[in-house]
Amino acid sequence: MIGLGSVYLVAGLMFAGFAFASAGDRANVKRWGNAAFWGLFALSFLLGDRLGDLANGVLVIVMVLIAGLGGLGQGRPPTTDAGRRRASSERLGARLLVPALAIPLVTLVGVLGLTRLRVGGAPLIDGGHATLVSLTLGAVVAVALGTLLLRQPPGAAAQEGRRLMDTVGWAALLPQMLASLGAVFALAGVGPVIGELAGGLAIGGPYASVAAYCLGMALFTMIMGNAFAAFPVMTAGIGLPLVVQANGGDPVAMSAIGMLSGFCGTLMTPMAANFNLVPAALLELRDRHAVIKAQIPTALALLAFNIALMAAVVYR
Repeated sequence: MIGLGSVYLVAGLMFAGFAFASAGDRANVKRWGNAAFWGLFALSFLLGDRLGDLANGVLVIVMVLIAGLGGLGQGRPPTTDAGRRRASSERLGARLLVPALAIPLVTLVGVLGLTRLRVGGAPLIDGGHATLVSLTLGAVVAVALGTLLLRQPPGAAAQEGRRLMDTVGWAALLPQMLASLGAVFALAGVGPVIGELAGGLAIGGPYASVAAYCLGMALFTMIMGNAFAAFPVMTAGIGLPLVVQANGGDPVAMSAIGMLSGFCGTLMTPMAANFNLVPAALLELRDRHAVIKAQIPTALALLAFNIALMAAVVYR
């Protein structure tokens, strides 16, 4: 059965490739820092379940130290020049979209079709992780198609992937790390503490609880940088005890709209560096917070709409 272990294997091998390529890049004065950073990340995917919690925690701390102490640099992998890329785009035209479109197509086929296949009486793909397995398969197919279509050597995908990771840097890991931090906060009992602090809101009625939950999701997301990290904490502290249990709200509607409220916070925080700071760096904007400033009016309007929407549907 193809399950989550296969996804971790593919991801681990990819980051291991980035590490080896970084180690051989003499143009990067911090190549060993890059190699160590991506190598440790690859190790977490390849052997994380065997290392144990303490070793994985030490691994993460070492990665933080490498990034925090300025150990990461910008590599210079071999690539084509602007003229060759322009000539290639003119030759291929719309066919350039084929690898990108292959990812959702293969994912859809995998989820709807491959989950029904059985080998020796057992399902080919683990139904609980069918989407992730299919998405990984789609990415592999896209890389193969891109390599053939663009007539590139087999290692070109790894080099271009490394170039992108060097540009994004540690911010590429923020979603995973912050989501993990949210789970740690939930296990540590931060949610009930927030619930006690917000307990007086129940007196204000069901709609005050809705406003507190949506605003809390947005604010905690701004602090954590990730709505997935804020969700378990705010749902355990305000959503379930006040909106659902105290006032009889629908947990499905509460969860869906609550996540949307959290995403409003994502638009307004530098903690979501991979969304808000990296684009400014890639576009070479003078103001590193220009993306956030442009998004704030939309985020506030959407947050107000989410509060009104939840108030209208959650208690039906």
